[in-house]
Amino acid sequence: MKKTTKIQILISTLSVLPLILVIAVYSKLPDKVPMHWDFSGTVEYDSKNKLFVLCFLTIFFAVLFPLLPKIDPKKKNYDKFSSSYQYFQIFMMLFMLFMTSICVIEALRPNTLNVSMLICIIVGALFIFLGNMMPRFRTNWFCGIRTPWTMSSEENWTKTHRLGGRIFFIAGIIILLSSFVPNEYFRFGAVMAALMAACIVTSVYSYIIYKKQQNK
Repeated sequence: MKKTTKIQILISTLSVLPLILVIAVYSKLPDKVPMHWDFSGTVEYDSKNKLFVLCFLTIFFAVLFPLLPKIDPKKKNYDKFSSSYQYFQIFMMLFMLFMTSICVIEALRPNTLNVSMLICIIVGALFIFLGNMMPRFRTNWFCGIRTPWTMSSEENWTKTHRLGGRIFFIAGIIILLSSFVPNEYFRFGAVMAALMAACIVTSVYSYIIYKKQQNK
């Protein structure tokens, strides 16, 4: 219980950091701040008030994640991977802080950061993180590879997530390496290819397992 409480305090603290950051520099920000980047380097600007959307979205996630296990019909399974689920929450809070920080830094000092490269790095890190965590997930309705076939049996879920963990880890390494290639379109292609491969391969694999189980 003490461990859980400490982790939840950490998650709560991380969730308010984006808001603290924005409030601290708000008066120094221009009226329009960069909010979106495409892989060609084009920047879209929006009102600095929109930064608060990111901040409150982070807080919303921090409140939502602990509630999901309580409303999940398979809530007992969360006890089997509670630490992985908590680490996932921490990662998401850091991710939101990272994205808010990019917007703030680029608003105050334009072109300081290579945004597409940084986003590739964090997405690659996310895939690597999920690759390590995924084999520990147990059947639930909110996180993991949820296809009609993985939800059909515990065996299907376990086998699919073992394979999924490897695929996501490899995809993360590929994305991470692609972030150092000085071509934005290559980075975009690497991210999309890795994402599609991870989704398609795991879905097909779960279906194959399902058909084998049906034919026994």
